[in-house]
Amino acid sequence: MKLFEHDDKSIALVVDDNPESLGMVASALEAQGMTVLVARDGRAAINLTNRVQPDVILMDAVMPELDGFETCRLLKSGPNPTLAPIIFMTGLKEQENVVKGLKAGGVDYITKPVEIDEMLARLTTHVVNSKLLKSARQAIDAFDRAVLAFDGKGDFAWGSELGMAVLKDGSLDLEDPAFQAWLLSCVGQPVSACEPFTSDKVEFLYIGVSIAQEILLKVVSKQGVSNEETLQKAFNLTQRESEVLYWLTLGKTNRDISTILSLSARTVNKHLEQVFQKMGVDNRTSAAVMADRRLNETQH
Repeated sequence: MKLFEHDDKSIALVVDDNPESLGMVASALEAQGMTVLVARDGRAAINLTNRVQPDVILMDAVMPELDGFETCRLLKSGPNPTLAPIIFMTGLKEQENVVKGLKAGGVDYITKPVEIDEMLARLTTHVVNSKLLKSARQAIDAFDRAVLAFDGKGDFAWGSELGMAVLKDGSLDLEDPAFQAWLLSCVGQPVSACEPFTSDKVEFLYIGVSIAQEILLKVVSKQGVSNEETLQKAFNLTQRESEVLYWLTLGKTNRDISTILSLSARTVNKHLEQVFQKMGVDNRTSAAVMADRRLNETQH
């Protein structure tokens, strides 16, 4: 039985300067129903992924000129890093080389000579996980969410189409020490406890950590009409009601909102009652979703 059915054909890129190894691995993957692309060196692999996005990459670590570790690092960095999991194939068995491969962005390590059954078992798991992550990211794009993701060290991982568009216009260096300190300080905190990070043109909102352990941010352009003004006009709210609703979309609790706006908890509750009535909803979740959708529409 093939691991990859024809109607959902996965693409594998095999990178190896050894023709015999390259042919053996490619044949085994094709026998499992995969479409196989091959590259004899790192530069060729990078050029291929710029044209076709594979579902998984099998990478020889030891190659002339550009070795597998550096190729992996280049594939996983830059403005459009590959989403494909990279599995190293190598005769290097020392722990330091395993660590080097993982630090470069690889997800797994297979020692040569390659055991086909072991390779297929490992590869299947990574392809399934990769496709689930791709589906989640495509869903974010489909719903016009301006989202950026960072790894546990604060390095940029990926961004939705709208998130990248807002970021491009915002001219903020993602390696700025102040931004990095804020980003890492949010991890482990409740969403409501992390204040937004604001630059001249862009506001970043912490929205949590994904199942893939990526730090997720919503990015909002500050150009033009303010978020509060947008909500006020969209739902016929008073200025204060729009402020309460905006902070609600950021995941703030009633207690947080009362502190931020210097209002009593009772007053916040009364404002929310009016907001719910004007929006035609009966709970804070529905109100937050409607407001968030409207804000994203205006930022598109």
